[in-house]
Amino acid sequence: MNPEKSALRARIRASRDSFFAGGPSPIEPPYALLARFEHGLTVASYVPMGSEADPSPLARAAVERGCAIVLPHVTVRSEPMRFLACDSEAPLIPGPFGLSQPHHDAAAMAPDIILTPLLAFDSTLNRLGQGAGYYDRAFTQFPDAWRVGVAWSVQQVESLPHDPWDVPLHAIITERDWIIPK
Repeated sequence: MNPEKSALRARIRASRDSFFAGGPSPIEPPYALLARFEHGLTVASYVPMGSEADPSPLARAAVERGCAIVLPHVTVRSEPMRFLACDSEAPLIPGPFGLSQPHHDAAAMAPDIILTPLLAFDSTLNRLGQGAGYYDRAFTQFPDAWRVGVAWSVQQVESLPHDPWDVPLHAIITERDWIIPK
């Protein structure tokens, strides 16, 4: 494990936790994202853990525009994350790492847009995740999916160390900004 990334993870978690304790404003979808939510697309969302930014306003907007919602499903670290259909009537089950996820029998679907949790990001749209590589592997598995980081503004850093397997995002949304490449 990269010690520089580990130290940054600890620092950003503490900053994010402190910010979250203050009750931040919800993250509302900007027009540029709403325009991407076309009827029939599949949008991968997630259930936030702890002080992670909550993507539910974005997922609701996607559903209102006729998109299907899928959630990550994880079994073990050596297996890739799958995206399974999220039925609003079906309860989520506990998964590894404290995840809430669909039952393993739910239909697997390929996402067109992936709303992505993260610990830190920079202005070049690099992201720092939890360190298990699930999202980077999913980005490689679904290379045509549009990758959107969902974060609090306090999670932005000047620059991030990155490894060859790290996949940058296409956009990032915070409670303050819609960030796209310049």
